[in-house]
Amino acid sequence: MTVEVFVHRWPTSTLKAELVNGILVFSGVFDERDLTTVERTYPGRRAVLNTDGSIEVHPAGVGKPIPLVSQ
Repeated sequence: MTVEVFVHRWPTSTLKAELVNGILVFSGVFDERDLTTVERTYPGRRAVLNTDGSIEVHPAGVGKPIPLVSQ
């Protein structure tokens, strides 16, 4: 992992993460590789990659979570 990847690909700053109605939202431009990392980092949680590139980490549950942008 390079410094560039660490700073730009993974949301390490609190300015890039927020909690909305119990859902952790990481702002940025992420892809499927990042979604896999999130799923390993938060086992049991349900992760969603939005069309704008942000990632949402929903609480554990059954079925696919509904993204905040569609609510």
